[in-house]
Amino acid sequence: MASPFVIALEPTERERLEHLAASRTAPCGQVQRATALLAAADGLSNAAIGRQLHRHVDTIRAWRRRFATERLDALTDRPRPLGRPRLSPADRLRIIAAATSTPPGTDTVWTHRLLAEYLADMTVSDSQIGRILRGADLKPHLVRGWLTRPADPEFFGKAAEVCALYRACPPNAVVLSVDEKTGITARSRKHPDTPARPGRRARREFEYVRHGTASIIAALNVHTGQVLTETIARNDSTTFIRFLRLLDSAIATGQELHLVIDNGSSHTSKKTRAWLAAHPRFHVHHTPKHASWLNQVEIFFSTLTRRLLRRGQFASRDELADRIDEFVLGYDETDAKPYRWTYDGTPLKAT
Repeated sequence: MASPFVIALEPTERERLEHLAASRTAPCGQVQRATALLAAADGLSNAAIGRQLHRHVDTIRAWRRRFATERLDALTDRPRPLGRPRLSPADRLRIIAAATSTPPGTDTVWTHRLLAEYLADMTVSDSQIGRILRGADLKPHLVRGWLTRPADPEFFGKAAEVCALYRACPPNAVVLSVDEKTGITARSRKHPDTPARPGRRARREFEYVRHGTASIIAALNVHTGQVLTETIARNDSTTFIRFLRLLDSAIATGQELHLVIDNGSSHTSKKTRAWLAAHPRFHVHHTPKHASWLNQVEIFFSTLTRRLLRRGQFASRDELADRIDEFVLGYDETDAKPYRWTYDGTPLKAT
């Protein structure tokens, strides 16, 4: 179909277009427009010109339409509309200050849209705010957990005492790391898993059924790696003392027992302290407050979670408890070995 804008060039226009089309220094856009207009004047269709110049046919139509009304002025770009006014350093600081403050009203977290509405007098867009916050490495939507606690002047003394027991066992003694793991959920999926196969991961049903929870108390022999566990119904002083009696009967009478425990209420209650005072072969070493990472039995709990609990399915609380006992027995028989502990309890220095 013929174009409604027929290109009829005056001699001076053709001379100008030919000079521009052959130029090696003119802007590329002007060279392409001049070439397209000369081809149109020679009778080529818009589609043919587009294929020749690797431009869309609609672009060629627009060039022809504009030349019909503006003639040679159509070779240059029209002035582009002004964008948003550039933000000053003070404006950027105002955005950052707002993002580090508490949002007004019922909102509890800033979004780019909410910041733009709050700073409406600046006529700043959501995307501008996003770029400014990225440049300042500021992420109002993220939060990192933090624990505020009083300084413990004995922190490194307690840590060094515990680490010394890990690195060298006192003569004629056993070092036990003791703690509870509570609220272990017994649950099963509503439908069986689909095993993995080449090119596809194993599939697990999303919905599950809860069958109650189980709790255990465990003692890790730091220097052999063996673990003794017991299922418990409650995590209180009575239960803890009953477990201490089990340890007292299981360890040879002539050996001292060094217990590494945290500051849980069942470990520090008056009843527990009275029982320990009546059994002088037990020597208690408390980890510093909020320093459970110093308790080696937590490493075993991590192994138990990774290898059994995380992907295991248990139809009842009793089945969960039996499977834990079975895992611990197998672990003690084939896998138990002391953990390699290198930290000595001194302040860590940045390298």
